[in-house]
Amino acid sequence: MSIIASRSGGHRLRTADRSASARRGRRGDPQRPLRVVALGGGHGLAANLRALRLLADDITAVVTVADNGGSSGRIRTEMPVLPPGDLRMALAALCEDSDWGSIWGDVIQHRFETDGELDGHALGNLLIVSLWQILGDPIEGLDQMAELLGARGRVLPMALEPLDIEADVRGGDGELRTVAGQWQVATAEGRVEQVRLDPPRPRVPEAVLEAIGRADWIIVGPGSWYTSVLPHLMIPEIAEAIRTSPARRCITTNLSVGSQEAEGMTSLDMLEVLLEQAGDCRFDALLADPTTLDDALELSEAAEARGIRTLLRQVSVGDGQPHHDPVRLAAAYRDLFDDAYGDVESNPSTRGDAARATPYSASTADAPSNEEDPHGTDG
Repeated sequence: MSIIASRSGGHRLRTADRSASARRGRRGDPQRPLRVVALGGGHGLAANLRALRLLADDITAVVTVADNGGSSGRIRTEMPVLPPGDLRMALAALCEDSDWGSIWGDVIQHRFETDGELDGHALGNLLIVSLWQILGDPIEGLDQMAELLGARGRVLPMALEPLDIEADVRGGDGELRTVAGQWQVATAEGRVEQVRLDPPRPRVPEAVLEAIGRADWIIVGPGSWYTSVLPHLMIPEIAEAIRTSPARRCITTNLSVGSQEAEGMTSLDMLEVLLEQAGDCRFDALLADPTTLDDALELSEAAEARGIRTLLRQVSVGDGQPHHDPVRLAAAYRDLFDDAYGDVESNPSTRGDAARATPYSASTADAPSNEEDPHGTDG
C-alpha cells in the first residue's frame, strides 16, 4: 500500500495556517491572495523565500537545475535526474513556522558525516530523488515533499531535464577561455563575458508558465548572477512568459558584488547584463541595499533613467556580512507591493510593522557564509 497521498487537479492537499494579519491581498482585490513568483537558485533564492513567506500566501519558486557540484553533482553522475540541491534549499526556506516545519527543515538540510560514500550527502536530496523514482514525476515529487514540510508555497524546476552551463571567461591576463559546469563557472577566476545553456531550449514545466502567467509580481534575483539568475531569462519559453505576463517585475540586487563569477563588476554592470539578456522584457522595480552597495545611488539613477522605479532599503542583517534579514526584506517587499517608494530609513524605530515584528529565528542550516556563494558547496 502506497503511503504517498493522492492528489488531483494539481491542487495542494493542505495549506499551512496563516494569520489574517500576515496575509497580503492583491491591490484592488484584498480578498485574493497576492501571487508572487521568485526566480533563482541557491542561497539567494532561499533568502528571498524566507522573506516572502512572511508576506504572501501564494508563492511559487522557479529554481535553476544546472548544479553539478557537491551532493547534487554526485547524484547527477549516478542517476538521470534533476540536481535536487537548489530545490531542497527552496523547500527548506518555505517550511512553516511551527515545530513540525522547524524539525523537518533541519532534517532535509542534514548532511551525513561518514567515512563512506554517504559523506556530504544531504538527506533532503535523497528524499526528493526517492519520491521522483517512486512517482515517476518530478513535479509531483516536489509537491509531495512540500506537503510533508508544510511548505508555504510551491517549488518548481525551471526545466524538466538537467542543464549544463558553459561560459566564456576572461582572466586577469586578458586571455579568454571556455569554462564548463555551473560550479566551475561560479568559481572561475576572471570575468564572465558570455553564458550558454545546454540544451538551449529545454522542456519547461507547464506549471511554471502558468504560475508566471497568473502572478502579480515576478522577482528576479538575488543570487549568483550568471549561474542562478540569468539562466531563467535564457530559456525562450520562460523569457517569453515573463515578458507577456500581466505581473509587475522586480530585480532584487545582491548585497555584494565583484567576487567569483562577477569579478571586477559593479552593481550597475550586473544590472546592464541582466537588462541586455532580458531584451524587450520590461522591469518595473529594483530593490537595493544602500548600506552594503557603494554604488547604490548610481545604480538607482541608472535604473530610474531606464524607467525602473527604485526602492533603497536596508535588507541586510547589518553585521557587515552579506546576509539578508528576512523581516527587513519582507518589509521592503511590502512597501514595493504597496507602491510605497522613498528614501531608505536609517532609524530602525521608523521601519514599519513588519520590521518591528518579532525577529526571524534562522537555524544554522539557514545561515550561509555568503548568500551569493557559488554552487557546489551546498548542492
